Amino acid sequence: MVEQTNGKIIRRRDYPSPNPHVKLEEITYSSDGLLVKGLLATPKAEGHYDGLLYLRGGIQHVGMVRPARIAQFASHGLVVFAPYYRGNRGGEGKDEFAGEDRNDAVVGVDVLKQQSSVNSDRIHLFSFSRGGIMALWTAIIREDLTSAVAWAGVSDVVFTYKERQDMRRMMKRVIGGTPNNQPDAYRERTALFRVQDIDIPTLIIHGTLDTNVSFEQALLLESALSEANKEFETWYLEGYTHYIPPEMNRRLVKDAVDWMKRQRRG
Repeated sequence: MVEQTNGKIIRRRDYPSPNPHVKLEEITYSSDGLLVKGLLATPKAEGHYDGLLYLRGGIQHVGMVRPARIAQFASHGLVVFAPYYRGNRGGEGKDEFAGEDRNDAVVGVDVLKQQSSVNSDRIHLFSFSRGGIMALWTAIIREDLTSAVAWAGVSDVVFTYKERQDMRRMMKRVIGGTPNNQPDAYRERTALFRVQDIDIPTLIIHGTLDTNVSFEQALLLESALSEANKEFETWYLEGYTHYIPPEMNRRLVKDAVDWMKRQRRG
């Protein structure tokens, strides 16, 4: 196979959209020489829009990108690209839970920049759950982003292993062992040690009663950003869990999009 340029779009196919005002396409793109897939949502109205890289939670079929969710963000005037991550939905390679697969997020920014309706100077990150760690690494590695939102986001993979007994078997399989016998593999996935390299405003949204990704993970990220003297804001949802009721969820999405659109680089 001929080596493909990272972020190069190889194929695009129309995908059924739940919203008449939003066009959906499934994109196949190159990441580390692998063909990876993701979902692109574009408002049908002519315009020049901010881009949003939506970084999903879960692993494999759990937490898979939902067309309705991506279209919801696009309906607020954003072009949204949501990588499935490698090894998912027919993509090559294997999902490594924020190992090498984080490059699928990093080069997902380049997929957005190739869209004619995107203002390539204004690309935001939005992440949910496991996507939080993917977003932190993307913000650390790239210098051409405008803002980041971590909603119920993982910030420490060791913490996730300790607090989610139901995920330990999967994490041992994917990462190669436990935090005790594979400390380097876990540490190199945890972005908290590198937040000094994040130079964009970060919004942390987290329910105080979240047991899927504990509220402590939000506090760890807040503390790390504060110590590094970074710009951030917190929206802590008193009494809420990992899942926010639909009406409040819709309101939060709109508020988060408005927050992103207000941000200015440098």
